Amino acid sequence: MIAWSRRVAALVAALTVGAAGLSACSRGPAASIDFAVDGMLTTYNTNTVAGAASGGPQAFARVLTGFNYHGPDGQIVGDHDFGKISVVGRAPLILDYEINAAAVYSDGKPITCDDMVLAWASQSGRFPGFDAASRAGYTDIASVDCAPGQKKARVSFAQDRAFVDYGQLFAATSMMPSHVLADELGLPDGGVTTAITNNDAPAVDRIAKAWNTTWNLTPDIDIKKFPSSGPYKLDSVTDEGAVALVANDKWWGAAPVTSRITVWPRGADIQDRINQGAYDVVDVAAGSSGTLNLPDDYVRTDAPSAGIEQLIFAPQGPMSQPPERRALAHCTPRDIIARNAQVPIANARLNPVTEDAYSAAESAVEGGRFTVANPEAARAAINGRPLTVRIGYQSPNARLAATVGTIAKACAPAGITVQDVATNETGPLTLRNNEIDVLLASTGGAAGSGSSGSNAMDAYDLHSANGNNLSRYSNERVDGIIAALAVTSDPKELSRLLGEGGSILWTDMPTIPLYRQQRTVLTSKDMYAVSSSPTRWGAGWNMDRWALGG
Repeated sequence: MIAWSRRVAALVAALTVGAAGLSACSRGPAASIDFAVDGMLTTYNTNTVAGAASGGPQAFARVLTGFNYHGPDGQIVGDHDFGKISVVGRAPLILDYEINAAAVYSDGKPITCDDMVLAWASQSGRFPGFDAASRAGYTDIASVDCAPGQKKARVSFAQDRAFVDYGQLFAATSMMPSHVLADELGLPDGGVTTAITNNDAPAVDRIAKAWNTTWNLTPDIDIKKFPSSGPYKLDSVTDEGAVALVANDKWWGAAPVTSRITVWPRGADIQDRINQGAYDVVDVAAGSSGTLNLPDDYVRTDAPSAGIEQLIFAPQGPMSQPPERRALAHCTPRDIIARNAQVPIANARLNPVTEDAYSAAESAVEGGRFTVANPEAARAAINGRPLTVRIGYQSPNARLAATVGTIAKACAPAGITVQDVATNETGPLTLRNNEIDVLLASTGGAAGSGSSGSNAMDAYDLHSANGNNLSRYSNERVDGIIAALAVTSDPKELSRLLGEGGSILWTDMPTIPLYRQQRTVLTSKDMYAVSSSPTRWGAGWNMDRWALGG
């Protein structure tokens, strides 16, 4: 990751449009920008299993704002336009949140603590029915004290559950407009909070079902159900699956520099569209579109993400048990796959966000057993039985297609037949629905980075209760280790936990980490203030500061 001095410089540069650069543009900034991302844009709610793995975080980081956002190095930055957080107590951890008095949704309705209550209820795991991707951090909250319709809330964590990365909670894209669900379900003002606070199970079940599906994106959406809490608001969804964002006239902060941004899901024609100058910003996984030939008027930046490209096994079918998983791991040439991606092998599952002092704890227990293809060990793991494995990924993706081909070639001598079953809609739900045996994707099953930027958050991908634990892996000791990592800052204890957890996971094999997904950001030379991020919010984290010169 970039050094602190570069981090600060990037943040400052990204938050302010260079005066010298814009003054050179005789016509001033353009009225619209076209932005391509690598995930599909299927839902406004990026907290569901499918939404967190989609391109939604990249698209909506400045549409659905929160108390914090993720900066150019993935770091947490306070969004003081939205509100402020005060630490009231440390043991137990107690936080006071205050939403800006001027904060309103684009439909004119006030942003209130009711939206925080919904975020907590939907992602804490306390209420069945919510198809939330992760409960990390929210599960440690004992209560959210909120008077319906008010701007203040007190968040109290359970005793000894002071979540180390609490700045990740109630941040950009994590809070949805609760009043939309109240209107949808015919509840009175504050009805969502009242139902949750009173543990009204039938009402909360209805709220959960609405939370899961109300914000699905289709060309015929009812735009009234999609109000914005940021500088941009959703204007429309195109037949091609792109979303058009326009300046939010109810936004109380600095107006966005560019009045319209269209966010496009990446397609097979990305090279043609770059040649035509149809995209002004592209933020995709490196190599996913093959070798891109850039016209002279584009600039390319490559940087590591916080997400791990990995093989994620289905909870049912031929790869549901450890022997078959270990067999595929033995014949998967992780060394060749990483070399082709021009990056080191990644061994991280519980400390995945960045290479740091703790990385060795997980790498040591792997011990090179699953680095080089070993078809003999693979055959022995399943007693010589033939095995057919369907591996899917979101296509088109040249790098992942090559990866599956490399695995197929290396595993054939072990009697393991690997089939490439990728489609343009393959993702977490494909694995969950038993349409594939293995999903090749990044953290949480994402086409993009998928990472929250927090090890404590991302480790929950393997917690038995997590929605994005796509392999439905369940190990009581691993659950305990993940829960301990979330509240531990002692270096020796972290190393001990990671070593113990790594040993279990290399035996049970719920996933096979391959390498750290690299990101490619392409921009027109006339673009200003675009800055990549290693998290799932990507370059979109500050799109309201982007400018396209004339």
